[in-house]
Amino acid sequence: MKQKLMENREKLTDAAYKKAMTAVDSIESLFSVSEKMLRVIAYVFEKLEEVTPLMLQKLLYFIQGVYSALYGKPIFEEDCRAWVHGPVYPEVYELFRDFKYNPIDDARFALLEGTADALTEEEKNVIDLVVNTFGMYGGKVLERITHNEDPWKEARRGYDDSIPSSELLPKDRIMKYYVAINHKYGIGTEEGLKTYIHDMLVKAP
Repeated sequence: MKQKLMENREKLTDAAYKKAMTAVDSIESLFSVSEKMLRVIAYVFEKLEEVTPLMLQKLLYFIQGVYSALYGKPIFEEDCRAWVHGPVYPEVYELFRDFKYNPIDDARFALLEGTADALTEEEKNVIDLVVNTFGMYGGKVLERITHNEDPWKEARRGYDDSIPSSELLPKDRIMKYYVAINHKYGIGTEEGLKTYIHDMLVKAP
């Protein structure tokens, strides 16, 4: 699609060409994300009225952590990176980068209506747990929590606070951390997760 646009560049005004290329980039970003990840995102959107890109990134990380702790495997296969503002899934970042700090309001996701139905009950239950607990907070508060968790701190070791990085947050390391948290708090319940969140916010700088 992008090649066709480039071949017909001279037939378009600068504004039309730029707009078309932006649309193509958005579509390509959509298809770079796994079907399972899109289903999880669609279900989060069903459950929450407003979600910013920063908030979504953190919720996806918490969903991965809680699910892997409870079921011994990841809910989706995308790898997470340790960026300055916490864990980030780069493919999802590219998909929603134009929204910056604003709530995501994207007509493209009308195409995903009903896709969340393909999630299992276990998957939906974990997403509900995370949405009903972590989802009560904005992106910056969730960022503070991730900054106090061992996987992010270990991946960022040696970096000053403002220095960019893209170190891998291994899925097995995330699972190991959340298994330990589950033993301490019982994160299969909203009460357990809320207690964990409270404790992390108390210690957050």
